[in-house]
Amino acid sequence: MLRPALRNRNNECGVVRYEDPFDFMDRMFGDFFQDFGAPLSAQGLRTDVIDQGDSYRLEADLPGFNKEEIKVDLKDGMLTINAEHHTDNEDKNKDHHYVRRERSSMSYSRSFRVEGVEPEDILAQYRNGVLSVTIPKKEPVHENEEAKHIEVQG
Repeated sequence: MLRPALRNRNNECGVVRYEDPFDFMDRMFGDFFQDFGAPLSAQGLRTDVIDQGDSYRLEADLPGFNKEEIKVDLKDGMLTINAEHHTDNEDKNKDHHYVRRERSSMSYSRSFRVEGVEPEDILAQYRNGVLSVTIPKKEPVHENEEAKHIEVQG
């Protein structure tokens, strides 16, 4: 089963309790209007999870990133998407003094619990600002393992 993994401040995954759906809806609509107009970095990594019958497809919006700036890893049944982008714009006049100098940095990370899946079973593609990760549905197998990198195709 595929489900988002929530992390606490110590970067540890915890168990999520189900709550009253009406409270959830109130917070969701409140958060929608609060986040409206905020930059993407303030809103977090927006991800859709699509059930395709025999597999799940994650679609994560990552506009402005290069394929090389995106990492998809699998470790201990946890699929993690990391994306990091840095820009440095410099405009100088004829005397080589700065007229404008801007720097920006974006970093996103999102984890999903996926059980019983091997890295070679997962397909990750990045096109037109969207990362698409296809994960087959399999039965969970529990064992400790090292993080295994999944190549992002373009």
